Amino acid sequence: MKLAEFNTADPARAAETLRPCIDVHRWVETVAAARPFPSTDALLAFASEAANPFTPAEVESAMAHHPRIGERPTAATTEASMSRSEQAGVDPADADLAEALAQGNRDYERKFGRVFLIRAAGRTAPEILQALKERLENSPAEEDTIVAQQLREIAVLRLEGLITE
Repeated sequence: MKLAEFNTADPARAAETLRPCIDVHRWVETVAAARPFPSTDALLAFASEAANPFTPAEVESAMAHHPRIGERPTAATTEASMSRSEQAGVDPADADLAEALAQGNRDYERKFGRVFLIRAAGRTAPEILQALKERLENSPAEEDTIVAQQLREIAVLRLEGLITE
């Protein structure tokens, strides 16, 4: 969608455009209500600030939409399509890597009670696996901060892919 179209869309359509970036009602409504934006850079900067901080409840809600690393969603939604694209660096045909990620996911879920989340776009599978191993050493409080930051990065990256000048 072009920025001019986003700026003039009715509030429901603007919110519908934003929701696949991250399904956090407060963020979606805040960004939609701040229109018009003079540039995509201004939009992205505002969106990043609006996402800082996400509350624990917002993080939990947003996490419900994220698949495990290495497991690509099959739904035909915009959000699922974005997730598949973001995980393009994870080759499911690499059996050893797939098993290491699966084991890391299980260990992470056992320790933190949620799926491992990382901004996968631009990262290779070995980089993701290394980050997973390192983050398993974190405390729950440290991990909460990292997960919220990763969600912010994902939301802004997705928004950058949706809105163009």
